[in-house]
Amino acid sequence: MKLPVLLLAAMLASPASADEVLWDKWGVPHIEASTEAGAFKGFGWAQAASHGNILLKIYGESRARAAEYWGPDYAPLDRYLIAHDAPARSLAWYKAQTPQMRSNLDAFAAGINAYIAAHPDHVPAELKRVLPITGIDVMAHAHRLMQFLYVAPMARMLTPPAAFTATGIGDAGEGDAGGSNGWAVAPARSASGAAMLLANPHLPWAPSLLTYYEAQINAPGYSVYGATQVGLPVLRFAFNNNLGFTHTVNNMLGATRYKLEVAGDRYLLDGKALPFRRVTKALLIRQPDGNLRRETFVQRHSVHGPVFDVGDEVIAVRIAGLDRPGVLQAYLDMGKAQDFNGFESVLKRLQIPSFNIVYADRAGHVFHISNGILPRHQTGGSHAFWAGLVPGNRSDLIATEIEPYESLPKALDPPGGYVQNANDTPWVNSLPRVIKPADYPAHVASSDPMSLRAQMSARLLAGSDKISFAEFTRRKLTTTSLMADRMKGALLAASAASQDSDVIAARELLAGWDNRFQPDSRGAILFETWAKRFAGPGLGDQSNFTIAWTLDDPVNTPNGIRDASAATAMLKAAAAEVKTRFGRLDPAYGDVSRFNAGEATSAPGNGGLGGLGLFRTITWGPWQGATRVPQAGETWVNLIEFSTPIRAIATMSYGNSSQPGSPHRSDQLPLISEQRFRPLWLTRAEVERNLERRDVY
Repeated sequence: MKLPVLLLAAMLASPASADEVLWDKWGVPHIEASTEAGAFKGFGWAQAASHGNILLKIYGESRARAAEYWGPDYAPLDRYLIAHDAPARSLAWYKAQTPQMRSNLDAFAAGINAYIAAHPDHVPAELKRVLPITGIDVMAHAHRLMQFLYVAPMARMLTPPAAFTATGIGDAGEGDAGGSNGWAVAPARSASGAAMLLANPHLPWAPSLLTYYEAQINAPGYSVYGATQVGLPVLRFAFNNNLGFTHTVNNMLGATRYKLEVAGDRYLLDGKALPFRRVTKALLIRQPDGNLRRETFVQRHSVHGPVFDVGDEVIAVRIAGLDRPGVLQAYLDMGKAQDFNGFESVLKRLQIPSFNIVYADRAGHVFHISNGILPRHQTGGSHAFWAGLVPGNRSDLIATEIEPYESLPKALDPPGGYVQNANDTPWVNSLPRVIKPADYPAHVASSDPMSLRAQMSARLLAGSDKISFAEFTRRKLTTTSLMADRMKGALLAASAASQDSDVIAARELLAGWDNRFQPDSRGAILFETWAKRFAGPGLGDQSNFTIAWTLDDPVNTPNGIRDASAATAMLKAAAAEVKTRFGRLDPAYGDVSRFNAGEATSAPGNGGLGGLGLFRTITWGPWQGATRVPQAGETWVNLIEFSTPIRAIATMSYGNSSQPGSPHRSDQLPLISEQRFRPLWLTRAEVERNLERRDVY
């Protein structure tokens, strides 16, 4: 039964006598405010305190004036945002908000300004060029993050066609962010009878606009705990007493690239030569001597959208949903919702431009949707077709509407008793499978193979057993490699006849290894090195498997070794590579794979590449001699059980502050190294017992 809102507020925190931020011992702000706008101001204050340098940098970038503030290296991003009219649209989106939401955005900006005014040495002078921040800047940043990083990032939209890849965040290579994981377990599969939720995004560890920030926000009608990306005034990964939700990145195609057929200074459409609309744009660029140089450029537009020269092609970019300015309001209202109907009513507005959403609630519902603002293509066509370069000379290929909510793949309370997503397509969001590609538009999702990480995610929850919260936690922390479970036996069989001493030593090491990527694991580095030869550096090449991946058997394929002698030769080469780098065949995994968040402190690592079928995902950076540190992977990890009282634990891998000198920049590294979580302090009494300081703003 749903608990009333008054009980919710009492459980998460008690009303504040004055608007204040209570900082706990992990640097987490607990914001207590007497009004909604007051809560937004407190959140702006807290973000400036914890991430002031990032905050001002990304706001300058999202304003499309970064080159003016910091020099020519930022000019390409400024030009891209200006070409898309992002500054003007941000103002229009701000004006389109409700009066309450405009007050909220203004208050968030005021909190940032107030903190920096009260602490003038907190950020360097060159970043203060951005001040003061306004509510329009807050909206501009949300617009830039959603539409021009997730939906239509410059790097992907302006990549020459020969180098273009249609895949989103997945498991393709060491430089990849490794995606995210999300689970929701229904009461039928829960030992306590209460639904459980896992929020587990994976993004880069280096401070950036993708850095996560943990907070609790408590105001009349809005009491939530969770995390969001720095710069956003609302929580994107959140729970209240009655429900919670998380995200993973999907490959929803909200942007389309059109290859234009150019004739002189015109382009062809339906056999007619049409003139480009030409607009003169300008930006300022700071020079090494501090002077500002004004640069102008002529931006062309076709009926599709802004036009760019990309390699030898002329390409127009069309983004769906530029008339839908409600993403921040949607996240605010998702956090306010108290049941599934209220939550889904927000999703039906179609304001959130992308992302899988995984949801669980106290009433026992679990839900997954591959969400997004998706162009409605009347001509049909596969995901691969619309992900590539689409012919720009046909008006029937230009979408003017978006797909309705009913066209988005989703599952509510499937018979398997859980939903999951690990950046895979939505067709295996539960086992047994409950949704079929044929029931949805062909371009709604790709036909790419299910990654081994996603397969491990599904396998960890499949079955009929009752899962306790402790077991839920243990499964989240598993460092077993599905690829090793599946392929090590085949590799040992394939190489059994070899008399080569290096192969024999490698086989003995792997035979005694338990397939886990723990700090003391001795065979993990050798197996990873072999796997990158067998399945390619990105671990996605299936040409050496006997059986390729198939949706008919999605969590057991690919499988088998096609060529035993080739696999054996790869093992010998891998052994030589490991011995050359480390001086031995069996380095301890945690000695060479170190958790480090940019400070001097490091700790033994665990987990590893998603392409190896590791659910505990760490995308390691390149080797620096005989050690490496994370490039991306586990960031905000939050497990929740909707029991009475609610249970919640978490870690923020790199800590909850990026400011130089902060004690919370790396203070959670020991937790993730030891595979432990900390309890979340949800009530005021708990926070007061673990209080570091108090700010009245």
